[in-house]
Amino acid sequence: MSSFDFASTIAVGSILAAVVMNTDQSILKGGIALVAVIGYQTIFSFAKRKFEWFDALFTNKPMLLMKDGEFLKDNMKKTNVSLEDLYAKLREANVRDTSEVLAMVMESTGDISVIHTDVKDNLASEILTGVRKD
Repeated sequence: MSSFDFASTIAVGSILAAVVMNTDQSILKGGIALVAVIGYQTIFSFAKRKFEWFDALFTNKPMLLMKDGEFLKDNMKKTNVSLEDLYAKLREANVRDTSEVLAMVMESTGDISVIHTDVKDNLASEILTGVRKD
């Protein structure tokens, strides 16, 4: 979900709440506002699917923050994530040692995924499909 999708969802909820709770607002005005928001959302989604440059402009790609137990400092700077944030996420994932971490990825949603193991296995390349490694 992109930030535009999230904003559209919030807007639809706000419009519905305003129409239901406010007796001064007509249902017609609320309907027109809903059609406008849903129309913009539809056009936006179509443009994201049709034009790669448009999708790249509005959608964050997942970013690799840690690989094989090593923090990727440049990527941490690009995503504005501190070492303390990553250590907190490692604790949350029950990682006992950084050598257990195969990969740590900041997802397009802003969540951080930790892929770890007790034994040193190879990480399947499919797991990191679409993740920026730069």
